[in-house]
Amino acid sequence: MNPFFGQVYEIVAQIPHGKVASYGQIARMLGQPRAARQVGYAMRCCPDNLPWQRVVMADGSITGGAHAEMRRILLEGEGVRILPDGRVDMKQYGWDGC
Repeated sequence: MNPFFGQVYEIVAQIPHGKVASYGQIARMLGQPRAARQVGYAMRCCPDNLPWQRVVMADGSITGGAHAEMRRILLEGEGVRILPDGRVDMKQYGWDGC
């Protein structure tokens, strides 16, 4: 496994139930603030046992192509409310990384 991907997965595993983190936030936590796109590549291969649905865009947009609706359903199941425009309220549900 790519070592960077492994580091991404370690952080994703820590995102609490009912919270979300952005791709850029994860990149910053890894000390690579310009690596949000690489975090996205890692998430494409994310192991199923990790809370992959908790990683969203910085503005709260839910990505995932064909899996976006499933991600939304999983987040709502965790109590995350989706705004009328389809985004997560990052101020309310954003994880502070602690």
